[in-house]
Amino acid sequence: MRKVAEILTMNLKRMGVTDVFGIPGKAVVPILLELENAGIRFNLTRHEGGAGYIASGYSLMNNHIGVAIGTSGPGGTNLLTAAAQAKAWHLPVVFLTGQPSAKSIGRPFGQDSTPFGTDLVKMFEPVTKFSARVERAESFENLFTHAIEKALSGVKGPVHLSIPMDVLIEETEAFTVNIPNAMHHMIAPKEDLQQALNSITNAQRPVMVLGKGVHSSDAYEEVIALAEAFHIPVMTTPGGKGTFPTTHPLSLDGFGLGGSSKSNEFLKKKCDLMIVIGSKLSDMSIVGISQDRYPDQVIQFDYDYTFIAKSIPVDTKSILGNAKDNIRSLLELTNREIKRSISSTLPFMEDVMSETDSSSDRMLAKEVIHTIREILPEDTVFFGDDGSHSFYAIQSLSLSQPGTFFFDDVFGAMGHAIGYSIGAKVNQPHRNIVCLTGDGCFFMHGNEVSTAVDMKVAPIMIVFNNGRLDMVDKGMSKNVGKAVGTIFQHELDVKKFSEAMGALSFKCWNKEDLTEALKQAVNYQMGPSVIEVMVDQEEIPPTLSRG
Repeated sequence: MRKVAEILTMNLKRMGVTDVFGIPGKAVVPILLELENAGIRFNLTRHEGGAGYIASGYSLMNNHIGVAIGTSGPGGTNLLTAAAQAKAWHLPVVFLTGQPSAKSIGRPFGQDSTPFGTDLVKMFEPVTKFSARVERAESFENLFTHAIEKALSGVKGPVHLSIPMDVLIEETEAFTVNIPNAMHHMIAPKEDLQQALNSITNAQRPVMVLGKGVHSSDAYEEVIALAEAFHIPVMTTPGGKGTFPTTHPLSLDGFGLGGSSKSNEFLKKKCDLMIVIGSKLSDMSIVGISQDRYPDQVIQFDYDYTFIAKSIPVDTKSILGNAKDNIRSLLELTNREIKRSISSTLPFMEDVMSETDSSSDRMLAKEVIHTIREILPEDTVFFGDDGSHSFYAIQSLSLSQPGTFFFDDVFGAMGHAIGYSIGAKVNQPHRNIVCLTGDGCFFMHGNEVSTAVDMKVAPIMIVFNNGRLDMVDKGMSKNVGKAVGTIFQHELDVKKFSEAMGALSFKCWNKEDLTEALKQAVNYQMGPSVIEVMVDQEEIPPTLSRG
């Protein structure tokens, strides 16, 4: 017989969890003590939301379980946004919350997480794959097993368990969860794959559109093989940036919000077939494709049927299942001998975006992106936060290696990439991990830099500072003629703020400043580096193509 908290941590250790992230509270103290006994490091974050983001970045780079802990009541509600972001990324993050006492449910309790109070179980249900309260020690095995199976099976995703403090210290029979095959690979029927192959073979002007699902299914090699087998040009949605090398001769780079001139030029002439892999085709992804540019047919590879044929109402063939396996199976149906002339397929391969000079003493964001690419190694992994800064990267950042850029165009929580980059660096300490964020995002979760300082992990935070919520500011000004509530009356001094938290900090006004800061940051491994870049407030971002 062992305590529930001990059985929990024993299973986490067996799953390979080395680090857990969160904020203590009385209701979760038994878990924290058992984590220490098991040799799992509990990392004190500065906000529960930050804990969820860091656990998510850890999970993303580990391709396995991440764990975030918050106490009952507000500790749990602070985790909700991070859970929703993890769900958008299909990340198997386990969110653990406390509850004062199972025996006393129904009495007035501070930080009550039951139906009499905040009811965290119900709150987590829409943003997780599984949410449950463990009411007694004997039920822990079944509920914990369900949670782990849900997190790792099929389309991965976050799960939530609320465990009262008295249940955590109760004893029950020890057990070991059998970790499910991380992805139950669902392959489409052969006849569906053959029909798709026939459409690809017969297409005169096809194009591939890659979304975030290519990251989730680790289908990098497969999409390159498919593109090369039929010489199909490739576009990436905002969330799909980094799934295909921008330096590949078949790359048209970005499609949708912040898309490239190459993709826009290509779409001016109608395509007869669009092959969509791992994208819901959200409003951010289909910016620039008006009805007269719709393809004749779409083949959509996805694990979930929910959003297939919802955005582009044309003849659509669905290929359900794991994209990696389905593309492999499709390619096995052909000897890959079919070739198409790249020159005739890609009439426009040069980026003709004009460079403009800054009208102020600050840098242009596009120049910042180009400088970053000049200095940082090709295998650097970038996390894009939500704002104009990331769309400059989506439009202009050259990537020779897939799997080196991550951005969410579905949920889009500001500040999440700060935590994601810290968690990624915890899991991959020898890789260069960079967060591209803005001053608005940094106001929200920049305090997690202090967490990274304490942990001595060394991501590089590049903060684009123009004293405003730029994406909203410019979008509102364009669409309604003025912007309201988008400018900070007192501009954040990112360098001073970061120095106060113990980070290596820089303030950059020009390319020379930024070049020197990047060189120092790459070589600094004692903790995080924060590089504040003062960017032109009047620069027009790539996001203005969205209505």
